[in-house]
Amino acid sequence: MSKSLFEVARSCLDAASPEDKVARSFAAAEAFRCGQLPIRGDAPAPEPIRMPGRPARPQLVHPRELPRRGFGSKEGLAAFIHAVAHIEFNAIDLAWDAAYRFRGLPEAFYADWVGVAVDEARHFAMLRERLQQLGYDYGDFDAHNGLWEMAEKTAHDGLARMALVPRVLEARGLDVTPGMIVKLRSLGDAATADILEVILREEVAHVAAGSRWYRWYCERAGIEPRARFRELLREYAGGVLHGPFNTAARLEAGFDADELHSLQAEAAAAAGVTAR
Repeated sequence: MSKSLFEVARSCLDAASPEDKVARSFAAAEAFRCGQLPIRGDAPAPEPIRMPGRPARPQLVHPRELPRRGFGSKEGLAAFIHAVAHIEFNAIDLAWDAAYRFRGLPEAFYADWVGVAVDEARHFAMLRERLQQLGYDYGDFDAHNGLWEMAEKTAHDGLARMALVPRVLEARGLDVTPGMIVKLRSLGDAATADILEVILREEVAHVAAGSRWYRWYCERAGIEPRARFRELLREYAGGVLHGPFNTAARLEAGFDADELHSLQAEAAAAAGVTAR
């Protein structure tokens, strides 16, 4: 009997080395595309995953312990690329965990998250190659575990996962990446900027998948999505999204105009309170 999608997704999660996780992700996505990984209704329930497979380095520290570096030095540029690579490495696991953890859903759900996983693996590989061109490698700088911590917090609830990982954490990348691209190009680093252009373009589709399945979950449960999204923000994410927003990208990624206007107003109000 061939392995199921759930078994292979778990093997991708368990892979510890960057090389193995990327290779397994590419192979799994191709097998799924060819119809070789059935989505079994009789599969055992998903097991809790306290931590997916990880290499010995980077060392994971609290975000406050990460030094702030500018792009101006070679080390500073490498540290920035490393931080983005770490996000992409975590995003591989987040996508595979969605495919592994949440059961009894339409086949299109699994197709979306397998597709996201292989995109994230490719993004990580591109960034790692760029790091190596600069004389560094993944693991040479400390990192934090915030993305996976949110996966743990939402492991019990697919609706919350779709709301908070794609539409909050990953959507933040849509807001900040354009400014990073401009800065890199101003410094003459077209190679890194070109990679971020690819990532930005493809992350719009990833956030859109989150929006689509978040609304699907809400419709199935008879829940009003905008109000529930605000409730989840308060419960898990401090209650407010931080601006400024990349409005065009967020609209393309499934935020509607009224929702985005309301979130922008709340962000501006919170910034005003903080400023005082």
